[in-house]
Amino acid sequence: MIDTPHGPARAHIHDAEGEARAALMLGHGAGGGFKGGDLQTVTAVARELGYVVAHVEQPYLVAGRRSAAPAHQLDAAWLAVVEHLREHELAGLPLVAGGRSSGARVACRTAAAAGAIAVLCLAFPVHPPGKPEKSRLDELDGVEVPVLVIQGESDPFGMPPPAAGREIVAQPGTHALTGDLAGLGDAVRGWLGRVLD
Repeated sequence: MIDTPHGPARAHIHDAEGEARAALMLGHGAGGGFKGGDLQTVTAVARELGYVVAHVEQPYLVAGRRSAAPAHQLDAAWLAVVEHLREHELAGLPLVAGGRSSGARVACRTAAAAGAIAVLCLAFPVHPPGKPEKSRLDELDGVEVPVLVIQGESDPFGMPPPAAGREIVAQPGTHALTGDLAGLGDAVRGWLGRVLD
């Protein structure tokens, strides 16, 4: 448990297999939890590559609330967890920030403040379903380090365009990213390896 300005957050630390070379912090989607196949696949792949992986539960989830907190609260809580982990469990390790859906947005918005060397986005919600005019692309465009976005080809939240420093991998399926977990793992494995190189 880690104190934040908006209540306690919880971090689950998954040690690297072998010597730790870097850290990967992952945030959950608005509905919460880390049981999804995409997050489990990313965690396993990262640990194989020498990443210590931290699953970060936002304070609203720890408190048992179902509706996500406002963006500024999510960001402040995330950065408080980053600060704590960089002083303790993740000390001295280069940090890749990431998450799924809402967690990916938090990782993008806070990448600079967190000192992240790269950002991993699973199912980045480009816009609310059916409302392309309410774009959140500025959050992705604002990231100044390498970004990997893995997106379902039929995601109702949209498909972000590639850009300088931003790699897009389209997967079969929707926002759940369950269509090709092996392919997802391969894409993440190659990218995370390049990040460290």
